[in-house]
Amino acid sequence: MNSGKTKESVPVGKRLPKHIAIIMDGNGRWAKKRGLPRYAGHPAGVEAVRRVVEVCVELQIPTLTLFAFSSENWRRPQKEVNLIMDLFVRSLKKEVRRLNRNQVKLRIIGDRSAFSKRLQKQIEEAEHQTETNKGLLLQVAANYGGRWDITQAAKCVAERVQSGELTLDMIDEEAISQHLSFAGVPEPDLFIRTGGEQRISNFLLWQCAYTELYFTDLLWPDFNRQAMEAALLDFTHRQRRFGRTGEQVQDQTAEAS
Repeated sequence: MNSGKTKESVPVGKRLPKHIAIIMDGNGRWAKKRGLPRYAGHPAGVEAVRRVVEVCVELQIPTLTLFAFSSENWRRPQKEVNLIMDLFVRSLKKEVRRLNRNQVKLRIIGDRSAFSKRLQKQIEEAEHQTETNKGLLLQVAANYGGRWDITQAAKCVAERVQSGELTLDMIDEEAISQHLSFAGVPEPDLFIRTGGEQRISNFLLWQCAYTELYFTDLLWPDFNRQAMEAALLDFTHRQRRFGRTGEQVQDQTAEAS
C-alpha cells in the first residue's frame, strides 16, 4: 500500500559507510521453516551474498566483511560442518570469475590451519586470481574469532618485544592494530546482523569499538537489496560522535560543508 510519502532513496558519497561488516545469521532456520534440512539454507545464503556484493559494487562501498564461519561453528554437527566446507570450496571456484568481472578483490581472514589442504589451496588460488582487482575489497571471515584475532596480535607484539624490536613503552593501540587480521583496512562503520539476534558473537571485537550496530529479524537468505538499502538509510541518519558532543559534530560538519 502506498502511504503517499515519497520513498527515501539511498544517498551516495560521504554519507555511506566505507566498510560494512555482516553476520549472516539464519540459514539453518530459513531451511527448517521450509521443511528442509538445515544445510539447504547455506546455498540459499550464497545467493544473498551475491546480492549484497552487487549493491556494494554499485554504490562504490570500498570494503565488505562477511562472517561466514566462526571458530565456534566447529561445534555444529559434523555432517553440517563437512557440507559447509564443501560448499566453501565449490563457491570459491565458481565465484572467482564473477568477482573478477566486477573488479572485486577477495581476502579470507581467520585461522586457516584447521582447514583441509584442498580448501587452503583453493583459498590461496582465489585470492591470487583477484589480488589485482581495484574495486570492492571483499573479506570473508572463516574460522575467525575476535578473541583469536586479538590473541594472535598480542603474540606477535610479544615476539617483537622478545627480539628487542619493541620496548614495553612502545606498545600502544597502533602496535596491536597492525598485527590484527586486516591491518591497514579501515574499521567497519556499519555492522549488520540478520536473524533476529542482537549480539556480535565474537566478531571483530577490536575493530567494532565505534561501529554503528544494525539488527534485523530477516533471516540471511531473505536479505535482499531492499533490506540492504534500509540498513544503509538507517546508517545515514546516525550521528557518529566518537566521544565528542553532538554540538561539536554539527560544528565540524558545518565547517566541512
